[in-house]
Amino acid sequence: MDLFTPLLNAIPAVMTFPNLLAMVGGVLAGIIVGSLPGLTATMSIAVLLPLTFAMDPLVALGMMAGIYNGAMYGGAIPAILLRIPGTPAAIVTTFDGYPLAQQGKAGYALQIALLSSAFGGMMSAVAMMILAPPLSLVTLAFGPPEVFWVGIFGMAAVSVFLGDDLPKGLLAALLGLFVGMIGLDPVMSTDRFTFGALELESGIDIVVLMVGLYAIPPCIDMAEETFRKAKTGQKLEFAPFMQTVREIPRFFKVWSWAYIYGIFVGLLPGASGSFVSFLAYERAKKMSKDPQSFGKGNPEGVAASEFGNNADNAAALIPTVTLGIPGSSVAAVIMGGLLVHGLQPGPDLFRNSADIIYGFMIQMFLTSLILIPLGGSFATNLFAQVLRIPRPLLIGLILCLSIVGAYCVQNSIFDVWLMFGFGLLGYVMSKTGLPLAPVALGVILGPLIESNLRLSLLLDVRNEHILFTRPICMVLIALLVLTTVFPPLWKRFSARRKKAQDAA
Repeated sequence: MDLFTPLLNAIPAVMTFPNLLAMVGGVLAGIIVGSLPGLTATMSIAVLLPLTFAMDPLVALGMMAGIYNGAMYGGAIPAILLRIPGTPAAIVTTFDGYPLAQQGKAGYALQIALLSSAFGGMMSAVAMMILAPPLSLVTLAFGPPEVFWVGIFGMAAVSVFLGDDLPKGLLAALLGLFVGMIGLDPVMSTDRFTFGALELESGIDIVVLMVGLYAIPPCIDMAEETFRKAKTGQKLEFAPFMQTVREIPRFFKVWSWAYIYGIFVGLLPGASGSFVSFLAYERAKKMSKDPQSFGKGNPEGVAASEFGNNADNAAALIPTVTLGIPGSSVAAVIMGGLLVHGLQPGPDLFRNSADIIYGFMIQMFLTSLILIPLGGSFATNLFAQVLRIPRPLLIGLILCLSIVGAYCVQNSIFDVWLMFGFGLLGYVMSKTGLPLAPVALGVILGPLIESNLRLSLLLDVRNEHILFTRPICMVLIALLVLTTVFPPLWKRFSARRKKAQDAA
């Protein structure tokens, strides 16, 4: 069967009025959220996820795609105007975006960020369309033993790449696995860690966990900074938009390297757009004929950063939809959205729900394209003023949305208290340097790992080595060892080499 036939068949379903409205609304909401320091695409999707329960799955995914791409661009607005990254991926944008704003070129910098974000997102969606279908066919060879090792590999990879060090990442992953074990045993249906509470028998809902971990800690952080004197927004002076468009060929070389880095890092579970931004920025600086201008207002620095942190948007979803391994924290939340709508990532997703998953790929492309008119006409003129919302009002708004979102999952006040509990846990973890994504991933992958382990052992009771003797299993075990052993060894080797160079 032609792999791209389902892609073409999904176009009519995507081009319906509800889908287009959801995509436009999602992009607008994403730009607003991304432009507010402390708010991220991950948090906004987690908070708004309960609102999609009554929607058609494709409409809900269209809104998520819009929020995702919109927020990644929106983070550049405060990064350029106030030197405050709206999202973690916009940190590198401050290096040259803010100096441009100080030179009276804030509008020009925002236009470069807009075009780079839009084209980066579209090219990332194209990569997803090309790479995801073949990978989905590969997953058909995966049985319970292989799926078990994929789950273990995903947990290990995310724990290593998202954490500052391996022990902290593994500790967060183990915490997530423990939370995922709460409730009824998936095989024997016996209570585990419920402590007699009926509300816990169904387990911890992923939405409650996501809202608690990603929405409450930023509120606490903003509350701590309430007494800090607020900065005033920069005056925006815009160059003609078409004049900036004509400069696109100037950025092709920078964009090409950012695209390569974005696809590679996107396919790597646990890596993020902020990592791509640093790689792309360093490459652009090395290729530049005037590297000394970087950090002082070089437009290529803004282009490299914004294209890079958007080039892995859809690419990070490739391992999510094909193997069930989120490539980023946002992908983990979107994976939760798929599960909420009864869509299990993996080969069955491409067999049983081809119109939805291929439609989602098209939506990732279209929402990046929609960024150009919406970002150019609204964001730089209007949404930048949202930065003036007082911090106390912003905190109250987030808390209200979080409480409503958690309560709507099961109409239970118990879930609200759970959300606040996970919020405090997330705050403590962020202060101690423990990554949050492995916890969420542990809750998602924990039941998958456990059930496939038991199924594997039941497949052939005479062969207790079934988990270690199948070819794909051996490959996954080798990747697992490389993932967990190589990074710490390389870090130690680099530290020793640097120490020796300093001593010399």
